[in-house]
Amino acid sequence: MKKLETLADRLRFARQGRRLTQEELAKAAGVGVATIRRDEGGSFEPRLETIRRLAGTLGVRVGWLTVGEEPKAE
Repeated sequence: MKKLETLADRLRFARQGRRLTQEELAKAAGVGVATIRRDEGGSFEPRLETIRRLAGTLGVRVGWLTVGEEPKAE
């Protein structure tokens, strides 16, 4: 499996894991399809509000999506 080094890699991985198209994710998160394509392409860093929407829609933590942060054990 490819290492998930970038936000773009993690975003694509999470979207595909939920079997969503870019169009479906965009609609569910309330962003444009161009935003998803741009963010998965890694050409731009998305705004924090966009990251929050995508993370919430995909059911992942903002920290994981942005920097690959793993949940801490308690």
